[in-house]
Amino acid sequence: MLLGSQLRRLREARGITREAAGYSIRASESKISRMELGRVSFKTRDVEDLLTLYGITDDAERESLLSLAREANVAGWWHSYTDVLPSWFPTYVGLEGAASLIRVYEVQFVHGLLQTEEYARAVVRRGMKGASPADVERRVALRLERQKHLFADGAPEFHIVLDEAALRRPYGDRTVMRGQLQHLIDISERPNVRLQVMPFSFGGHSGESGAFTILSFPDADLSDVVYLEQLSSALYLDKREDVAHYEQALKELQQDSPGPGESRDLLRGLLQLS
Repeated sequence: MLLGSQLRRLREARGITREAAGYSIRASESKISRMELGRVSFKTRDVEDLLTLYGITDDAERESLLSLAREANVAGWWHSYTDVLPSWFPTYVGLEGAASLIRVYEVQFVHGLLQTEEYARAVVRRGMKGASPADVERRVALRLERQKHLFADGAPEFHIVLDEAALRRPYGDRTVMRGQLQHLIDISERPNVRLQVMPFSFGGHSGESGAFTILSFPDADLSDVVYLEQLSSALYLDKREDVAHYEQALKELQQDSPGPGESRDLLRGLLQLS
């Protein structure tokens, strides 16, 4: 995505159409579009030819972009888990790992980045009916590996509104749920985590369309991406007007939900009742 956005910026600065750019690398206009959106792999020769077309002659600048092309074609750590992942999800894992800000509304269950191992296992078993124990454990391992990003140096900001329904819907036994609630209380104290709970008592709210995630990236050239997971596929929205609708919905959810401190109190109350 980063390389694609840089190539788009260079092309537009020279006033070159996608059709002309495609012709220069013996490809179609649609391929240039997919390259600029970061949705296809990059051939080094194609990038070299595009840089020449765009007038990039400085060796250092060319090498920087060619290095990005080489990095873009390296499989991510999650590649080894693709046998237990739906086809659309590796893209999300890659975007999540590149994001500097992750904003979420979740209603069905606790978000994967905040799940305990036991809770994650219960969720995966429910979602992968008939899967072998080995496949379940591999999916759980992937989830735990994803979570390391939230605790690493340079971790992203993670802002989440959890619907109370996600906290009251049991996955696993009483011990699992108590452990999950305590984990949420603990992790909500981290400086990069802002956790709020939308209580039942508020009534209807702006999250009526269901769960969604907004991913923002450190490079200013990269547009935000909204991720919407469906039963057999997922949508990735990056048009400014689409993203704006979800940003407004999340802003209202944050405004209407108790703040992080009050939300922790709500979690403690649920823990005492569990």
